[in-house]
This record gives sequence, C-alpha cells and structure tokens, in this order.
Amino acid sequence: MRDAGASVVTGAGRGLGHTIATRLHREGYRVLVTDLDGGRAEDIARGLDPSGATARGLRLDVREKSGFVDALTRAVETFGGVSALINNAAVTLATPLFEISPEEFDDVVRVNLRGVFLGCQVFGQHFAETGAGRIVNLASLAGQAGGTATGAHYAASKGGIVTLTKVFARELASQGVTVNAIAPGPLDVPRVHELLPADTVEALTRSIPVGRLGDPEFIAELVVVLVSPRAGSVTGATWDANGGLYLR
Repeated sequence: MRDAGASVVTGAGRGLGHTIATRLHREGYRVLVTDLDGGRAEDIARGLDPSGATARGLRLDVREKSGFVDALTRAVETFGGVSALINNAAVTLATPLFEISPEEFDDVVRVNLRGVFLGCQVFGQHFAETGAGRIVNLASLAGQAGGTATGAHYAASKGGIVTLTKVFARELASQGVTVNAIAPGPLDVPRVHELLPADTVEALTRSIPVGRLGDPEFIAELVVVLVSPRAGSVTGATWDANGGLYLR
C-alpha cells in the first residue's frame, strides 16, 4: 500500500463517515477514525488494520475544542504527521419546524456547525504552521436549498458550513492549506432509512431528477480528490452531488 499521508475523519463510526474512512485507507492514507462512540471507532480501525499501523480509533466529541487538540496530537504521535481533516460528524433530527425547541436547535448547531468551526480552527492552524494541509467539510443540499425535511436546525447548520468553508479557505489559502465542502443530496445511507418511512423514501427518490439516492462511495471518492496534493488550486468551493435537485 502506498503512503498517501495521514487523515482524521470525524463521525466515522457509521454511515458516510465510515465509508469515507474506509475509502481513504484503501487509497493509502493512514486514518484516525474518530467518533463520539470511541469503542465503535476503535472497532472500525481494527477492521481496517488489526496491527494499528495504518488505522487507529479515538473518541472525539466535536463540540469540545480539546477533543480536536487531542485528535491532532494523537495523529501526529501515531502517524508522524497529518495532512487532511474531514469534518463529517453531524446530528440529523427531522423535527417539524414549529416543534423544534431552543435546546434542540442549540444541540444540533453545536455538533454540526460548532464542530466544523473547531476542527477547522485547530487543524487549520496546524496546517498553516506546517505549510500544507487539506480540510474537507461535509455540507448538505439542505443548507443550500433551505429544505426542512431533515430539520430546520440541520439545514441552518449546513448552510453555515458553506460559509465557514469560504472564511477558512480565504484565511489559509496563502499558507498552503485548502478548505472545501461537499454538499450531498439524499444519500443511500442507514440514517436516511432510519429517519424516514419506506414510502417516504420511495417518494423522495422519485422526486430526484436522476431517479436515485446518492452513492456514499462516490462522496468518499470526491473526498479523496479534494485531499489529494494535486488539488491545490481548489479552495473555498462547495461541490454539489444532489442528483439535480439544486442547480446553479
């Protein structure tokens, strides 16, 4: 396996994050698999590499800056450095708009938006000091089109991620660091099927111009492209992958 560098993936205990971590590892990246469920993160890392040489698991609460500091330290100590951060961790609650409590709103934003801010801040500073690095933030169609099917708090937080991506990209561009976002539409992942009844998923699929849910493996492939050393001229961008639901 070629050594492509080391990466940290948040929310990699299941779903899209798991897919991204697996794909990065397959492409030759050493991977620190992080998740609020530390045991699950460690299990996934062992599945990628039982020896621990190219994959490790770590509990990370993205709501706390100290968690990102610990993840950065662990990645550097374990792998000798780190070249990429993928901010994937998110909470999705499909609560009807007028039933969202202030507390629930804050809980979702604290994970989805504050978590991305803290990750970009901690790793962005480190990458700037070393003169190179890649950050990829997972946004969403909901944050672009204003959809509330996955919760207004979710949509608002994902819209904020698009803006934060631009802010950090502008700040870090001259220091060899790129910051980009990917905005998927509805994906064929377990969380979608858990949130929505089967008939709703079918109706949702019919509403997508291309007639299918998004492929998480393709989103992982986009991540690989954006963290590549060859992607140095791409920063501040949000790459859409929504099946034609949002065109610009």
